[in-house]
Amino acid sequence: MSPTLRIDNLHTLVTMNDDGDELHDVSLYLRGAQIAAIGPRAGMPDADRVIDGRGKIAIPGLVNTHHHLYQNLTRAVPGAQDALLFDWLKTLYPIWGRMRSEHIWVSTQIGLGELALSGCTTSSDHLYIYPNDCHLGDSIEAALALGVRFHPTRGAMSIGESDGGLPPDALVENEDDILRDCQDMVARYHDPSALSMTRVGLAPCSPFSVSRELMRDAALLARELGVGLHTHLAENNEDIDYSLEKFGVRPGTYAEELGWIGADVWHAHCVKLDGGEIDLFARTGTGVAHCPCSNMRLGSGIAPVRAMRDAGVKVGLGVDGSASNDAADLFNEARQAMLLQRVNLGADAMSAREALRIATRGGAEVLNRPQLGQLQVGFAADFGLYDIDQVAGAGDWDPVAALVLCGPMRPQHLYINGQPIVEDYCLTRVDWDTLKTRHSALCRELAQGT
Repeated sequence: MSPTLRIDNLHTLVTMNDDGDELHDVSLYLRGAQIAAIGPRAGMPDADRVIDGRGKIAIPGLVNTHHHLYQNLTRAVPGAQDALLFDWLKTLYPIWGRMRSEHIWVSTQIGLGELALSGCTTSSDHLYIYPNDCHLGDSIEAALALGVRFHPTRGAMSIGESDGGLPPDALVENEDDILRDCQDMVARYHDPSALSMTRVGLAPCSPFSVSRELMRDAALLARELGVGLHTHLAENNEDIDYSLEKFGVRPGTYAEELGWIGADVWHAHCVKLDGGEIDLFARTGTGVAHCPCSNMRLGSGIAPVRAMRDAGVKVGLGVDGSASNDAADLFNEARQAMLLQRVNLGADAMSAREALRIATRGGAEVLNRPQLGQLQVGFAADFGLYDIDQVAGAGDWDPVAALVLCGPMRPQHLYINGQPIVEDYCLTRVDWDTLKTRHSALCRELAQGT
């Protein structure tokens, strides 16, 4: 028999279903990894464990659709603090080139732990550097140990400076080797089951760091293997200029020519999509990982999220790398996503509830996880419990909106597949203090050039 858990007396349960139902004074009943019942306490079956949810809000776990976890080792690096994207990358490439396997493991656990403490239950990651002994498996094994649902993508760079690309030659790989390792990672780690904890995607880094042939071949291979495709696209004006100069077309057309549109594809940033590209993404079910804090930090601009949403484009949130965001907090991303649309289009351009929906169900849709992002019977037991009496809360005025409008909000408890990953505001599966100490030591080594 699967273990059972019942949470009684919930102040509010946010379903994120099609009708946007918010239920009050209800119980949430879990059996194993799934939600088995939602409703009044009367008539609910007994459970192995019971939690008093009085004064708590239950919401679906937040979903992060774009990250570079290794970058939390290079936050606030001098020379990169005030740079636009291309110069920012050129400053950081040499530092990243000194990383080893341990850097990947520790940064993955720090980054995913930081996300979990902000309420995130599912995270993608885009690892596209493999210097020294680094390997995608290091990141995946670290995530499995922590217990956060993980969508790692096998990134790659193959066009170095000597061939007209942006990255240094030392950080690029042979394209045949890249494709072979993609196949190996999928065979070893990808789990397509409904409630899987690990799904692997293929993710050539960007149009300015890989060849046209690798973009095309990666798309063909992903379809053959039945996995998702991810890359950066139309991030800023430099990105658009590069595409026009090198390929003679805008990024959306380039992506379409090479098979990079469809329900199995999600692109990061998309700050500079035009109306035609938005319509293309809407027609084809192509997803977007919106990264508002990183876009502001790098001066990239305001992504046309309102236009995307109105057209029917799937939009989720991403924190992006901690070297271009300096934090990994999805509630902060939701708040900034809302505020950016308001500053651009007016105070009614996006509500707090819409921003919360993008952070939960929106991300699940982008990652093609229909069993995530909602609190409904039969769905994954991925959720956070938030105390409405937190200092930043709004009491009984509107505690759901307060999750986005106020802050910072932290889950008192966080469950993934029915397992407690955060209890009483603390991670359950790692020694957080020891991990942070090792992370700081690795940061100092990189800063000292070792």
